[in-house]
Amino acid sequence: MKLPSRKNSAWILTIAALIVIGWWYFFAPSSSGMRIVTARVTEGPIVRSVTATGTVNPVITVQLGTYVSGPITAIYKDYNAPVKKGQLIAKIDPRPYQVTVDIAHATLANAIAQLGKDEADLAYKKVTWQRDSALYKDDSVSKDTLDSAYSAWQEDVAQVNLDKANVQQQKANVKAAELNLNYTNIVSPVDGTVVSRNVDVGQTVAASFQTPTLFLIAQDLTKMQVDSNASESDIGYVKEGQKATFRVDAFPDRDFEGIVSQVRQAPITVQNVVTYDVVVSVENPELLLKPGMTANVNIVTASKPKVVRVPIDALRFSPPGQPPADSAALDGAPGAQTRVWVLDNRKVTPVSITTGLSDGTWVEVADGDLEAGDRVVTDEVRTAGSHSSGSGSHAGGGMGGGGMPHLPH
Repeated sequence: MKLPSRKNSAWILTIAALIVIGWWYFFAPSSSGMRIVTARVTEGPIVRSVTATGTVNPVITVQLGTYVSGPITAIYKDYNAPVKKGQLIAKIDPRPYQVTVDIAHATLANAIAQLGKDEADLAYKKVTWQRDSALYKDDSVSKDTLDSAYSAWQEDVAQVNLDKANVQQQKANVKAAELNLNYTNIVSPVDGTVVSRNVDVGQTVAASFQTPTLFLIAQDLTKMQVDSNASESDIGYVKEGQKATFRVDAFPDRDFEGIVSQVRQAPITVQNVVTYDVVVSVENPELLLKPGMTANVNIVTASKPKVVRVPIDALRFSPPGQPPADSAALDGAPGAQTRVWVLDNRKVTPVSITTGLSDGTWVEVADGDLEAGDRVVTDEVRTAGSHSSGSGSHAGGGMGGGGMPHLPH
């Protein structure tokens, strides 16, 4: 047999090398072209929470105003001053109201005197009628004289009743004048602390149309509440009795703890955005929280201390040619049926699971053939020059690197 020449052997080797290179290029995965991103299934806590912003306020704040008008003549309590119920805080000039009281007393005295005069006249008119009645029986006076005496007596009876009513009216006027005089004393209606003072000595307050607010009194600053606004998409998870934590700018590294005490039904609509007032009660024994502070609230709506969990990116991933996961599962709905892709011995296989609680980062595996330590695919990253088949999600993240298997089509 004739052996091939050296020239032909070189051609044969060249063609064989090109075939090998072509097969590798078109059929072998390229480590520089595609990378499967994986993450481990772990055991740990899942805490679902709702975030909201709000304002720190005293539980009870009393707006102390005035019922009468006049200049402020004295202020006895200032900012941060403790006050007791019934304690005098400020004084409005009482002199005009004292004059009114004096006039009311004088008018009452005049009415009483008029009543006494008319009662005396009534007694005389009654005696006159009785005398004329006796004389009429003896035919000593005419019937007209008797009728006239009787009419005069009845007129005085009516006049005395009118005088008595007038006396009652003047007594009421005296009480009203004394009440207005008493309103010149601005007293605290509760035990508490003066939070705000809106008047100064010499300032005239007018209560003609609307009661002006002179002082704000917080009843107890050791018990505060956060009035927070939760969005309508989150309010369904919020219930009374749930635990909440929040931070304020004054103490950025400290978490304050509270309890949801009220979920108010009235909606708050601002520029077509609907929120609801969620009241979080909190103890403030150190008086660190002050009225008006802005609070960033985190309300725990559900939690589990130790569950098998997978990253939510594993639910979002789908290999090329495979349908995406159920939207209910991606939204973290408990009881949703879905699947994840598990990497085992350089092979990617689907595993069906039932989702449980989700916190937006982790999803509980309520049921399914997954264990802690399994590696689930979270992404397929393609780089420049890749010649592999198409990839799924490109959320990135790089939660641990894996091999480069062919994904099922």
